[in-house]
Amino acid sequence: MKNLKEIHIRKMTAWLASAALLGGLLSGCGSGEKLEARETPVPITEPVQSKEKEGTVIAQAEVDEQPSDVYYEIFVRSFYDSDGDGIGDLNGVTEKLDYLNDGNPETTDDLGVTGIWLMPINPSPSYHGYDVTDYRKIHPDYGTMEDFKNLLAEADKRGIKVIMDLVVNHSSTEHPWFIEAASDKKSAKRDWYLWAEDQGKEPSGSSAAGSGNPWHEKNGAHYMGTFWGGMPDLNFDNPAVREEMKDIGKFWLEQGVDGFRLDAAKHIYEDLASDKSEATTAKNVAWWQEFRSGMNEINPDAYIVGEVWENAVSSIAPYLDKAFDSGFNFGLGEKMISAAQNGKDNNLAFTLERTYNLFSKVSGGAFTDAVFLTNHDQNRVMTQLNNKVDQAKMTAGILLTMPGNPFIYYGEEIGMQGGKPDEQIREPMIWSNTGSDQGQTTWEALKYNKENRTQGVKQQLEDPNSLLSRYRLLIQWRNEMPALRNGTINSFTSGDEQVMAYVRRTKEKQALVVHNLSDVEKTVDLAAKSDQPAFSVLSKTTGDAAALNGSKLTLPPYTTVVLE
Repeated sequence: MKNLKEIHIRKMTAWLASAALLGGLLSGCGSGEKLEARETPVPITEPVQSKEKEGTVIAQAEVDEQPSDVYYEIFVRSFYDSDGDGIGDLNGVTEKLDYLNDGNPETTDDLGVTGIWLMPINPSPSYHGYDVTDYRKIHPDYGTMEDFKNLLAEADKRGIKVIMDLVVNHSSTEHPWFIEAASDKKSAKRDWYLWAEDQGKEPSGSSAAGSGNPWHEKNGAHYMGTFWGGMPDLNFDNPAVREEMKDIGKFWLEQGVDGFRLDAAKHIYEDLASDKSEATTAKNVAWWQEFRSGMNEINPDAYIVGEVWENAVSSIAPYLDKAFDSGFNFGLGEKMISAAQNGKDNNLAFTLERTYNLFSKVSGGAFTDAVFLTNHDQNRVMTQLNNKVDQAKMTAGILLTMPGNPFIYYGEEIGMQGGKPDEQIREPMIWSNTGSDQGQTTWEALKYNKENRTQGVKQQLEDPNSLLSRYRLLIQWRNEMPALRNGTINSFTSGDEQVMAYVRRTKEKQALVVHNLSDVEKTVDLAAKSDQPAFSVLSKTTGDAAALNGSKLTLPPYTTVVLE
């Protein structure tokens, strides 16, 4: 068995070396430079037509669709308090499911998401929960296992999938495993963690996660804690650790969760900065393939999305080979915000076409992208945009017309603000800016969202021009249109650097998405100049003044439209 695993890792290492070159080329394409309209990009796969003309889209030999859901990331502690203790809880999430999706497609006052991601809900000594003390229980601040199962059942009634954070790279120093390992060198749990002295290593070096020296002293020895001294890394070279983590994943699938967001997925073996290599990535991938195989025994359809915090597509691609369904697209998030912030098309579709050709090849057509603007580790979108609501609406327009599963960080839809340190990125959800909502959490004092700095859900629901109303509208479009919900993407040259356009396509449908990223009215000519069908119907628009006259499309400032 060991020899087979070593052979697999050697093959993966060789594959990675070749993919890295391609990934570098793709990264270069996405670096923000503006391509001339006359340039003809060379696709990775052979197209039906070999030439791309301005205002048209290349017809590909095959359409690799990405059936999708819209996910909503929830920090339970901040979301909604059902029992008056100031801390959000699972019953609070259940109470607010109708805000997310009431299960009735005829209504339009819910957000319309079809999936939620719960940040860590296991017991932990920290407010954030990323240092777990018991992998099979619910944090007592959040409720009970019965509360969790009730949430799953109520979500299922509304057609909402639930995935949960699974933090297996490290545990808490307060986990019984670590307490035993640290107190007794002869314990069976000793080798569940990485000890410098036990391995004959010097307790020095730089953390691959950028946290300084990752070695921390305990009882005269030094253990590896890549992120922080309170989070000792587990030793995945130990078969017992791997089996335990697979059993934990199976346990939660048996409770009814629909999948996992895997924290720190690239750091299973990448502890030190010096570990960064194709061989280390291959070991990581081999473990996650083993994990995926174990989850398939319980639910082959479980959705698994990994946090591989890299911008280079060649770093994400290997994990899509029988391991993850998705890897979070960090680079795309930066580019979507940049496009809205600068008011310029930065060739997202051009980059994604080539990225998805690679991802499709690696995964055998089974991948789905995981697209997002920001998450719980990054300064909030509205803060990055200096509280410019029009630009926030454009980022929403781009995000929710992208292929794959869009992820919305809680409060993003109402323009919540927040910046480092992390607690202030995770401030309580603003249900009413009057502070009158009985479920408002109070565990953290508001800084960025206090007083009237952020209009609450209650106020924005009553305003058809609010950011929340824009999110609801865009998700409604996505749920109604197969091309937006499940299609791949092709580039489309608008002829104006302040107008972003791309085609979303399934095997049977296609739609042209156009964004005016500027603060002035724009008119672009969409005349087809090849055998491609013309887009002649203005199907969806965020601005009533948008108009299509023949091939001339007129767009008011900061407007998104969809044509068919």
